[in-house]
Amino acid sequence: MKIVILGDTHIPKRAKHFPKRLLTELKTADAIIHTGDFQTIDVYNDLRVFAPVHGVIGNVDSEELQQVLPSSLLLPFDDVMIGVTHGHGKGKTTEKRALLAFEHEQVDAIIFGHSHIPVHKQIGDITLFNPGSATDKRREKQFSFGLLYIQKNTLHFEHVFYDSKD
Repeated sequence: MKIVILGDTHIPKRAKHFPKRLLTELKTADAIIHTGDFQTIDVYNDLRVFAPVHGVIGNVDSEELQQVLPSSLLLPFDDVMIGVTHGHGKGKTTEKRALLAFEHEQVDAIIFGHSHIPVHKQIGDITLFNPGSATDKRREKQFSFGLLYIQKNTLHFEHVFYDSKD
């Protein structure tokens, strides 16, 4: 199973469309996880053309999205459990807020966004993954999103980095 992971797309504010590099992967995705800050429901609907979308709301998402999407998700894929949250809030780092969101859950991975900073690390038995942003790299050198391959209950995360959001 191939899952495309993205977040903080901020369309149409930071970009007018999905980058070509992202579109290439979306065309072969089995599922899509979006960590919030779509900005509008149109972005959510545009993604649904490619594969089922599992998304959460971010701190700049429209009221319409807030009525459709939860603030966090638990996603079972095969025998693995993935927690998804945007990660915004007060106090602590984005990473720590993401961990706290699932502190009472048995998860194999936590996927989060908000910071626009790509993260891929292990904390105990939990993989923490932030895809970065496909359209708003801020101070990062490159734009990015993630890929997750699940095979025989094994998770393999990777980042895709590129220079142009066109």
